[in-house]
Amino acid sequence: MKLVSAWLRIPFWQRVLAGFVLGALAGWAFGHSAEVWFAPLGTIYVTLIKMIAVPLVFFAVMNAIGSLHGQKSVAALGGRTFVWFAITAALAVGVGLLIGWLLQPGHGLSGLTIAPDYTVRVVPSPKDVLLDVIPTNPFKALSEGKILQVIVFAGLVGFALVKLGERVAGLRKLVGEASDTMVQVTRFVLEMTPLGTFGLIASLVGAYGFEKLLPLGTFVFALYLACAIHVVFVYGSLIALHGLNPLKFFRGAAPGMQVAFVASSSFAAMPAAIRSVTHNLGVDKDYAAFAVPLGASIKMDGCGAIYPALTSMFVAQYFGLHLEPGQYATILIASVLGSFGTAGVPGTAIVMVTLVLSAAGLPLEGIGYLVAIDRVLDMMRTMTNVTGQMAVPVIVAKESGLLDRDVYEAASSNLGVAAGEKAEVRATREGG
Repeated sequence: MKLVSAWLRIPFWQRVLAGFVLGALAGWAFGHSAEVWFAPLGTIYVTLIKMIAVPLVFFAVMNAIGSLHGQKSVAALGGRTFVWFAITAALAVGVGLLIGWLLQPGHGLSGLTIAPDYTVRVVPSPKDVLLDVIPTNPFKALSEGKILQVIVFAGLVGFALVKLGERVAGLRKLVGEASDTMVQVTRFVLEMTPLGTFGLIASLVGAYGFEKLLPLGTFVFALYLACAIHVVFVYGSLIALHGLNPLKFFRGAAPGMQVAFVASSSFAAMPAAIRSVTHNLGVDKDYAAFAVPLGASIKMDGCGAIYPALTSMFVAQYFGLHLEPGQYATILIASVLGSFGTAGVPGTAIVMVTLVLSAAGLPLEGIGYLVAIDRVLDMMRTMTNVTGQMAVPVIVAKESGLLDRDVYEAASSNLGVAAGEKAEVRATREGG
């Protein structure tokens, strides 16, 4: 027990970093066999997180609707959140285009081969996406992990609990207790992050040799640079403009960013992101309960904005095509609107690139050249997505008086069972 307690006292980000470094060394030492030996550790970890994500969101959204005092409050917060999602997405597209223009990742390349497993993705129509938001069977939506459908159903149930008032006081209390229980389960699962990081990184390093990355090294560097600029300067500046210390934000958001990077899934990182913004950054837990899951479905600055913009530049440069001003405008509009229009669609990055290239009249086969290194790209894209999914709730909470400034200034970077409970109590006191 002393060993476990000593381990838990180490800051969360340091434990995850240790898992990352050791995983990279193991992957390098074992080579391709690292996939066989270590991949199951990562698979188990991601499966555990996905296991808790849906019930966590379901009970948290139901509990949040009542605590935010009904439809008017939720609608106002949702509208403000959506506007900031759109603004930051447009800025992300601008960053992607700028880096693509500066670094010219598609120039000087020839003879690239299309990945054998690449197939052109079918982009769903706006009608199909809209209809898919409404669950035909809420239990099926829960079992399949369709977060937007879960949010819609949970929201309706939450409104019903508010409407029925004291007649369902017991059920409303039970929902709150179930939500608290899932938060506790989340803490337990997140303690597996260092071990899961070790397995995921070891298998990734073992599977990817430098021979896969070298031909497209400039593109990989360009994507990582664009995402880093967007995360540090765009999000950081917006946080600072709201009178908040950006360093405090990144310290508090670090656990969610780390989980996103190694898991390469906004859905898998969602429990860590929710806990980061509430426990570490002081965002009201009831607002965070629907803002972060909503962001996990439609807030894709990495996959849906930077990546399509940069890929468009890459494809145009590789095929020697000149982009007209109208095509730049098309890329911007398609990226911003498309990220909302493909909400909940599996493989968002590929779908978004297909949509944007089609809209701009660029060759779709250009996507096939990048599929072979997609896992490496997806790590940074997803971390950017999730950082935005945490930054916007912090901004809106500050604007709406739903941010506990004392908790934000304390900016813990720990998420596990050993984390300080005092900060969490203060961060959630508004919700009762």
